[in-house]
This record gives sequence, structure tokens and C-alpha cells, in this order.
Amino acid sequence: MSPATPAPSRKPPIGKPSARDSINEIATVRIELCDTEPLIWRQVEVPTSITLKVLHDIVQITMGWLDTHLWEFTITGQRYGLPMDEDWGTAPRKEAGKIRLRDVLQPRKTTIDYLYDFGDSWQHRLTVTNIRQADPAISYPRYIGGEWNGPPEDCGGIPGFYDMLAAVADLKHPNHDDAKEWLDDYDPKHIDDLQIKYALSRIANRRNAAKSRTAQKKPSP
Repeated sequence: MSPATPAPSRKPPIGKPSARDSINEIATVRIELCDTEPLIWRQVEVPTSITLKVLHDIVQITMGWLDTHLWEFTITGQRYGLPMDEDWGTAPRKEAGKIRLRDVLQPRKTTIDYLYDFGDSWQHRLTVTNIRQADPAISYPRYIGGEWNGPPEDCGGIPGFYDMLAAVADLKHPNHDDAKEWLDDYDPKHIDDLQIKYALSRIANRRNAAKSRTAQKKPSP
């Protein structure tokens, strides 16, 4: 009797890392606030294992938003956000806290639309590229850089924002005093890099703590 043929081993598809491998995988994300001139943008490095809810947190931190309004991602036509009792006649959204970034990535470049504040309609474009293994000496997410301060909340969207800046710059503008009081000490050129790095480090610390707990639960060989 001939020996039984051993069953073929199961391997993850080529080019698609396993969930375990992707814990140590990162990507570069460029965040742009649409319709701004000069362009308001940020660049970060993030683990692909984060959820879209955490990606939302990262956008909020880097752009200087206060996370006080509704938001959603749209990726290849599918919407993601917080669970809601009513979709208000729109296509159903998936819960962002249950979807990981790696689950929605395309092979080379992934474009993600992010809308914050359904009233002021701050539309962002996220471009995800350069998926690679993380540097073990670096904590992620990590802030790389950016240009121009994000607008203040509740200023009327892009048109209202630029109207306010124009009013502040023109001493003879009829709304000069009101706009100056509203914007207070707002500086369109200043980015608080230190605050961004500190806030992102809190996310990185939570992630590192979770990895440590997972490592401790693994059975010894």
C-alpha cells in the first residue's frame, strides 16, 4: 500500500499579509483639506491594523478639529462611520470601529474621502501609499509634517473661513471687528506640531500596550 499523500499546507495569498504580519505593517497617509488655497495638508505614518475609527481620530488630531460633529469615510462607494439609528434615506454605512484600514486598501494607492461636520462640510481627501514593514524602533502613528493651520470649528465651511480671513486682513471691512473677535488669536500659518505629536503618542501607547498583552498571552513553544 502506498503511503498517504500529505495534505497541502495552507498559506496566505501572495501579496496579502496575514493578520499577524499586518500588525507590524504601516502605510503613509497624506491628508488634504479640499478646496483650500494654499493647500492645508498633513502627512502621517499609521499602522494598517488600526480601525477606521482610529483613522478618524488621527485626522481630527492632525487637522486640529475638536470632534464635535458627525463624520464619515467613503471608500469605493461604501460609507463608514459611527453606528446610527437612521440613515436618512442614504446608502447604509458600515461601522468604522469594526473595519480595519488593511481591509480597505488597494494594491498600490488607496483614496479615501472623509467628511467632517455635515453642516460646514469639511471635505478631506486621504491618499494611502507605501505599505511596508514598520521600524521596530518607532512608535506609530507618527506625524511627518504639514502646512497651514486647519480652520476653526463652526466658521461656515470653506466660504465662511475665507470670508473671515479676508475681513480680518481688511481694516475697512464692515465685518472686520466681528471676524477678529471670532478668530481670536488664530494664526493660519501656525501648526502646533508638539500638540499633534503628543496626541498621536497617546494612540501609539495604547497600541503598544495592546501588543504587549497579546504577546504575553501567546503560549510558550
